[in-house]
Amino acid sequence: MQRIWITGASSGIGAACALRWAAEGAQLVLTSSSAARLEPVAERCRTAGAADVAILPYDLRLPDGIPALVQQAWDAFGGLDIAFLNAGISQRTTVEDTSMEMIREIMEINYFSPVAIARGLLGPMLEKGGGQLAVTTSIAGRFGFPLRSGYSSSKFALYGFFETLQAEYYDRGIRVTLVCPGRVRTNISLYALDKGGKPHGRMDPGQDGGLSAEKAAEIVVRAIRKGRREVLVGRKELIMVYIKRFFPGLCARLARRIKPE
Repeated sequence: MQRIWITGASSGIGAACALRWAAEGAQLVLTSSSAARLEPVAERCRTAGAADVAILPYDLRLPDGIPALVQQAWDAFGGLDIAFLNAGISQRTTVEDTSMEMIREIMEINYFSPVAIARGLLGPMLEKGGGQLAVTTSIAGRFGFPLRSGYSSSKFALYGFFETLQAEYYDRGIRVTLVCPGRVRTNISLYALDKGGKPHGRMDPGQDGGLSAEKAAEIVVRAIRKGRREVLVGRKELIMVYIKRFFPGLCARLARRIKPE
């Protein structure tokens, strides 16, 4: 029976993955900023077959409480086998309209919180002989994307940290899966930060036509089960990752033409 902690578990990919793992009989620890939004997901997971579900609501913008949060998640079922660090926030602002406060908020949620959680879990996982960390990046972490300066930066940074972590601790049983979504139908654009830090409040057309969260979860859970180093999740937009790898100049020209909404 696997013990799995998911952040960003109240909707989208996080909730869909929770339901897939629930159907496999896992014990789940679910975290998001809203207890009210976690409760329905927890109930659905119990109905789907989860052995047990604990909810740990927490605002990941607050770094001081993360060590206690990690301890609570670890203690909920006497340890963790997998931590899926999926929580994140996006933006829809130009560099000019992106304040330093907005950049810091995005970095706090998207980068510093998963780094702090991973560091907190590392010692206990090593003591028990290993464990698996999965973290949600983005194709916007593989190339720059209009209206995503802070978001893209935070996702680029995740690659540097988690690839290094795996390189250092692979031989001691730590596995890392970088989950790299393209366009998936989730609420991320609704809650993205707009000018002045207000919620964007609209579903981007490209995202609305993207992969369903349920199909994304199928791909993600399978990749984590197989211990894959990285998994790309999406449709035709994923070709940009390969264009960036082999034809970086072409990728830059295409990125300039992308309609960001």
